[in-house]
Amino acid sequence: MIGYALRRLGYGLFVMVLVTVFVFVVMRLVPGDAVSLQLQETGVSAEEAEALRAQFGLDQPVWAQLAAWLAGAVQGDLGTSFYGGEPVAELFLDRVPVTLQLGLLAIVIGALLGVGFGIVAAVSRGTVLDAAVRVFAVAFLSVPNFVVGLLVLTFLALWFAWSPPIVYAGPSEDPVGWLQQIAIPVLALGTGGMAAIARMTRSSMLESLGSDYIRTVHAKGARQHTVVFKHALRNSTIAVLTLLGLELATVLGGTVILEQMFAIPGTGQLIYQAVLDRDYPVVVACTIFYAGLFVVTIIIIDLLYALVDPRIRTGRALS
Repeated sequence: MIGYALRRLGYGLFVMVLVTVFVFVVMRLVPGDAVSLQLQETGVSAEEAEALRAQFGLDQPVWAQLAAWLAGAVQGDLGTSFYGGEPVAELFLDRVPVTLQLGLLAIVIGALLGVGFGIVAAVSRGTVLDAAVRVFAVAFLSVPNFVVGLLVLTFLALWFAWSPPIVYAGPSEDPVGWLQQIAIPVLALGTGGMAAIARMTRSSMLESLGSDYIRTVHAKGARQHTVVFKHALRNSTIAVLTLLGLELATVLGGTVILEQMFAIPGTGQLIYQAVLDRDYPVVVACTIFYAGLFVVTIIIIDLLYALVDPRIRTGRALS
């Protein structure tokens, strides 16, 4: 198991390096840079612009910029922001907890509701309840999460004359205000995952409930809730775990737009503004965070496979 985890970690680090290099190079191929934008906004002279490019290292070839950045990154120096001159690490770490709170809540709520609805639909196969779950699942899968957030916000504003606070306050500062501000983004981020997990859970549960070993368990006189939760659900968990890893990417991508929409100061809002400003060090740091979080989650899910299904611990499953 340890060797398996180390191999997965090695693959993950390789993927993170590739993603980082790709984003680093592509951002510099986009027309315009931070100095050009500042030149348009503040009207600095051409001499000042060249001095700024030299200060930021933008006058060097891309490969030289990449080598200098990697040399600093290995020592924990992710550079400084082109706007404000703040260290990227400090600027970034201040916003990470906000995005983690938003994303984890969305994933947990979406997973719990999705598994619950999937079990209900599978047990009630062919009924109106089953049809309702499937219809709503398809509807939520078809609508982007930012559209869901916008529709919920509009509904609450028109029918209840309520909108979330504009100024963000952390859970330790104002718990009620924090819940009010993240409620809609969490709901919007979680609906897509909830729908996908509900469909996957229903499909896997139906397959398990129709298998021979479940009929054997029924023949032994086991109660229905024991059959559903102890036997069928456990054997359906592998597919759900796989989907959870994929949903993480959806949730992380959704935070970029939703944090901007609801004025939530997380990494999504940070990378959105950094891309517009061509703030290369910030964009690369955020990319590393998203890639690293996704890789770590995939590794954890891979390890959970062996805990959920002991058959994966042996043979070629761990190769």
